[in-house]
Amino acid sequence: MRVFLIGFMGSGKSTVGRKLSSATGLNFIDLDNYIREKEDKTINEIFDEDGEENFRQTEHRLLNEIIEKDNFILSCGGGTPCFFDNISMMNKNGITIYLKMTVDAIYSRLSHSPDNRPLLKKIPGNKLRSYIENTLKEREEYYKMAHHTVDAINLKISSVVKLLG
Repeated sequence: MRVFLIGFMGSGKSTVGRKLSSATGLNFIDLDNYIREKEDKTINEIFDEDGEENFRQTEHRLLNEIIEKDNFILSCGGGTPCFFDNISMMNKNGITIYLKMTVDAIYSRLSHSPDNRPLLKKIPGNKLRSYIENTLKEREEYYKMAHHTVDAINLKISSVVKLLG
C-alpha cells in the first residue's frame, strides 16, 4: 500500500502522516526530509543555491524513487502534486488524500513560521494572506484530483484509516 498526503503547506501533512503511520503500521516518509537526506542540503539551501526549478526536478526524481517502495505513507511538499505529472503518478501508484484547509486556517499556521518555508521567506507579512489565497487557488485544481479530500481542521485519524480500506 502506498498513501500520498497532499495539501498546502501548513495543512498538517507530516503530523497526520506520523499519526497514520502509527495507526496502520505503514512506514512514514516525509518527502522534504527525504530530499534533505539524499541531497545533503536543507530545502532552503536547495532553493537559495539551485532555484525552485531545480528543486522541483529533484523532488520529482526522488518521488519516483520512493514510488518504487511499498507500504508507506508519504507526506508530500505543498507543491509536489502541481509539477510534472506527479499527481497522476501518485494516483496511479497509490491512494492520494488531500488535507483541505481554509485560507484563514493556513494563514494562522504559517504566519508564525514563514522563515522555515522557502517560498514564504521573501513575502512581507502584510502580503502573506493574499499569497496563500492566490497560490491555493492555483494549486487546488491539482489537489482536487486526489482520490479523497478530508477536512484537515477537524480530522480524525480513524476516519482517514477507513479511507485506506
